[in-house]
Amino acid sequence: MNEFGTKYRVGIFGSSHGPCVGAKVDGCPPGSKVSEDVIQVELDRRSPGKGVLTTPRAERDRLELISGVVDGRATGATIVGLVKNKDVDSSAYDSFRRVPRPGHADYPAMVKYKGLHDHRGGGQFSGRMTAGLVIAGAIARQVLDKKDVRLLAQTIQIGSVRIEKDVPFSIAEKIARANPVGCADRDAAERMKDEIVRAHEDKDSVGGIVRCTVLGVPAGVGEPFFGSVESAMSAMMFSIPGVKGVEFGSGFRAGSMRGSEHNDPYAVRNGKIVTKTNNAGGILGGLSTGMPIDFKVAFKPTSSIARPQMSVDVVKKSPVELEVKGRHDPCIVPRAVPVVENSAASVILDLMLQGGFA
Repeated sequence: MNEFGTKYRVGIFGSSHGPCVGAKVDGCPPGSKVSEDVIQVELDRRSPGKGVLTTPRAERDRLELISGVVDGRATGATIVGLVKNKDVDSSAYDSFRRVPRPGHADYPAMVKYKGLHDHRGGGQFSGRMTAGLVIAGAIARQVLDKKDVRLLAQTIQIGSVRIEKDVPFSIAEKIARANPVGCADRDAAERMKDEIVRAHEDKDSVGGIVRCTVLGVPAGVGEPFFGSVESAMSAMMFSIPGVKGVEFGSGFRAGSMRGSEHNDPYAVRNGKIVTKTNNAGGILGGLSTGMPIDFKVAFKPTSSIARPQMSVDVVKKSPVELEVKGRHDPCIVPRAVPVVENSAASVILDLMLQGGFA
């Protein structure tokens, strides 16, 4: 199913090498301000840049809103936004009808769709589909902005380069948006760029980790059990191509901590109930605590690499050595930053609408 959400419902459509990709949104409160310029800014963040850090595929991703918005306001009808695919070259993908690429969805898609799936550029499994997630999330964050909810995703690791320090939200937002890898530490950003360049020169790829912080979510948001903040957010994050792990707060580190270390003591600050630490990542019992919602998303290395790899011809059942052609990112993490950030906005708005907070 290509739909997500209960009150704020997001559907994505299109394919990597088809006419377009995009999103349809139901449940945006009528009268909400929806600026095409704001959506375009987020799409521009996701679009490929220049140089060896990203794919040479030159898609400008110009937004077209074709329904649901009149005079900059949501009408209450389905909002449909799309971007047309312009720079398409499917010639490199013909052999993948029979020879699945290692690390890609080619083989299970062959089985599920009986060989009738769109194999060009990964079809509906392509990272190109995340343009729709950005469109829907950029609409959601405009509604959330009126509720003083702010979101920031940033790269904290690429390959072996990792930033451990916490940078204040406002500073991190400024720095992360000003460099091509989306990192809030300038020195680490340079090392991350070098890590990507080295992988590219080796005809290889690298993965990494994106951290996302959401401020301003009031306590009590979430729908336990199966609509908890963690459940909904994880479902959305794992829908992003290339994601292999999600953790909240202290995450897997909690397994080596004692309760006296992991519990977040309550306190009162400026008349507001807070916790002194945030190992819970702003979520307890599946509900928001009012503290920053904090989670990390791990991305695998890009599956398409220029090195020779072994596969099989699924018809002849014989081994085949292949070199993946086409245009691919040596690291998807920098472009995934706005995808994580905007996808999180859709989840938060949906949960806040369900609970009557928006």
